[in-house]
Amino acid sequence: MAEIARYAIMILAAGNSSRLGEPKQLLHYQSKTLIRHVTEAAIAAESTGVFVITGSNASLIEKELDPLPYQPVYNPAWESGMASSIVAGVQQLVVMQPDSTGVIFAVSDQPFVTTDLFNALINKSLERGSCIVASAYQNTLGTPVLFSKNYFHSLLSLTGAEGAKKLITKFAADATSVPFPSGSIDIDTQEDYQKLLGNG
Repeated sequence: MAEIARYAIMILAAGNSSRLGEPKQLLHYQSKTLIRHVTEAAIAAESTGVFVITGSNASLIEKELDPLPYQPVYNPAWESGMASSIVAGVQQLVVMQPDSTGVIFAVSDQPFVTTDLFNALINKSLERGSCIVASAYQNTLGTPVLFSKNYFHSLLSLTGAEGAKKLITKFAADATSVPFPSGSIDIDTQEDYQKLLGNG
């Protein structure tokens, strides 16, 4: 009998948005906060679990997402960089969903992520088997990105500011992609946000 594919989606939302000056996860776009938009898109995808990794502003984010069916994971080391959130999420996944086929990492400040995109990553992984499936935009590969379980050990070995990009580069021969042209639009500054709203 073929192994049942089980995927999890990890939304990395632990940062304090220092360049923006307010929590980017709670910015509103098209009547929803950015964190709620990506979490709802993940919940509707063909995955079996959604994890939101929090750090700074954890209680505000959890309040915003109540009562959605997701698993909050608090990362006490969030100030040390992106890697600590990835590690915290994978550690929790291995405990809660040990038969996972793979994991998708997403961020909260890409406002055009959709359920269809998450499903496209999963479907490409099912076609290709054990691999990395990244989103392609502006001549690069980035988030959201799917890692099959073969890479869990490598994910757990990340440190400091290292993120998924390091592993996409390291294992480039194993990586494939799905198109996500609007993936280059993210929110780091007030200028970015005003541009998104059409005011910039």
